Amino acid sequence: MPRRSGNSLPSDAEAAREELMDAAESCFDKYGIGKTTMDDIAKMAGVSRPTVYRHFSDRDTLILAVVMRRSRQLIDRAQKFMRRQATFNDQLVEGLLFLVDKGRKDPFVSLLVSPESMDLANQILGASTAAVDLAYEMWEPILADARGRGELRADLDFRAIATWLTYLILLLVGRGDIEPDVSAQREMLRTFVAPAFAPTPAEPAPPSAARSTRATKRA
Repeated sequence: MPRRSGNSLPSDAEAAREELMDAAESCFDKYGIGKTTMDDIAKMAGVSRPTVYRHFSDRDTLILAVVMRRSRQLIDRAQKFMRRQATFNDQLVEGLLFLVDKGRKDPFVSLLVSPESMDLANQILGASTAAVDLAYEMWEPILADARGRGELRADLDFRAIATWLTYLILLLVGRGDIEPDVSAQREMLRTFVAPAFAPTPAEPAPPSAARSTRATKRA
């Protein structure tokens, strides 16, 4: 166990950050993300405000750390869920629906991407690559396996895919009012999203080329 210091936080820096994030989550529950101050978090943790700033440079950094911690907890569950799907199309569509559902149910993620909190979301996520980094970590092994099976276009960059899927998930989580029906969401994803990842079927050889090939074989 880490040794406790006089400011009531563990002496281990990572453990101290975890306790401060726990305190921040409690404040978010009590006051809401937008109204929570660093003073509130310090009081909840039983430390001084300068102590909080020693571990997190500002409030946005702390909020992002909490949201990313909650999001990271989904990675293992989401990957296991996607691995149970039969095809990459199913992994993509059902995986997105899984993440959207969990994101809407998580009070911190849903608050951050709700329409009334979009200014806060843009302020925190807009200047950070953390959300895309997390998406890349989650999707990269799924994408690599799909490409190995020939189910994913060879020209697509995994990082670019993760970036685009991050935008899509944030939209779907934050604007459930656009299409709240899951069956309709599934149909839209299968119609407008999944085809963008599918390999292009090999084009048949022109008739003249085919005749030339046959003639060469006869010769």
